[in-house]
Amino acid sequence: MSNEAVIVDVVRTASGRGKPGGALSGVHPADLLAGVLSELVSRNGLDPALVDDVIGGCVSQVGEQGYNVTRTALLSAGFPDSVPGTTIDRQCGSSQQAVTFAAQGVMAGAYDVVIACGVESMSRVPLGSSLGRGSGGTPGQDPHGTLMHERYPQGLVNQGVSAELINQQWRLGRGELDAFAARSHRLAAAAAERGDFDGELRPVTLPGGRVVTDDETIRPGTTLASLATLPPAFRTDALAARFPKLDWHITAGNSSPLTDGASAALIMSAKRADELGLNPRARFHSFAVTGSDPLLMLTGVIPATRRILERSGLSIDDLDAYEVNEAFASVPLAWLREFDADPALLNPRGGAIALGHALGSSGTRLLGTLLNHLELTGGRWGLQTMCEGGGMANATIIERL
Repeated sequence: MSNEAVIVDVVRTASGRGKPGGALSGVHPADLLAGVLSELVSRNGLDPALVDDVIGGCVSQVGEQGYNVTRTALLSAGFPDSVPGTTIDRQCGSSQQAVTFAAQGVMAGAYDVVIACGVESMSRVPLGSSLGRGSGGTPGQDPHGTLMHERYPQGLVNQGVSAELINQQWRLGRGELDAFAARSHRLAAAAAERGDFDGELRPVTLPGGRVVTDDETIRPGTTLASLATLPPAFRTDALAARFPKLDWHITAGNSSPLTDGASAALIMSAKRADELGLNPRARFHSFAVTGSDPLLMLTGVIPATRRILERSGLSIDDLDAYEVNEAFASVPLAWLREFDADPALLNPRGGAIALGHALGSSGTRLLGTLLNHLELTGGRWGLQTMCEGGGMANATIIERL
């Protein structure tokens, strides 16, 4: 008989701009993750020796994020050396997949107490670093190999071009994309002003003593007029020749920014939570993971949502909130169009365009934001889904308790 897997708590750092000089750029990624792990056990009065495993997500597992950064982080957090840890890569959905593995382990009876987490310091370990010299290769190394190119002779593209192809297929114009980006900043700024993020944020003390408590990526003054001035971010002459029908609408303004951050979720069996005197905040209801076209790449949230709704027995109308990761504005807008969902329930506190997309951390970050929103509004059902590099997506449905 499976055990019920519940969420006891979720914490995160603020989001720092993922570039030199960003608010969190002076902190080693293992230390970023160690901070949220320490906070998670401390504020729940949990003996870390009771943790059966720590499963972490990270995309660029090289350099300072190499050598199993999750294990390094838990030891840096002072956990006993008897606590194991592993680091996984499902691209942008890495820590959402970590949550799924953690919850499934509880449901299978393999774990009683487990932490799912994630980290990415894009200022210190830039996107694509795992293809460079740090991984033993050379800059620009081809990650695909001969057989992949034989299967897809038309060639694959980066995620920005995939977002442009989505714009073309779903007929999303520049104005619609920019309006969605401005909405993300407006909602996130309002939520921050109300203190809606306070319950999930953990202060980060920098080496010089300054404390970071607020998301650096939110730009309250973002307007349609300011977004309209930004040039296309991914158009090149070669790509324009290859895709002559693209209008090139994706800019830095309607994309998620490079981000530094870490987050972690405390997951238990309902029985163990009761034994420890901890109050579960939500339970896991359903999971799904799908593959999708690696050229379009970012559309996996659509089949993943269809699959999880079928498995859960719920309809889109039963859900009280949905977090669809804003890697680019194209993704949630195409998803919204496919499901004819209520726009007011989509990323109601803003999304990654404003709150940042620290790749390996984003899954657990979204989970915490979704859970806190359900608690504040009295909602019951929440959906989280995330597009992933290479053409994949995870989906999770939680039920607030």
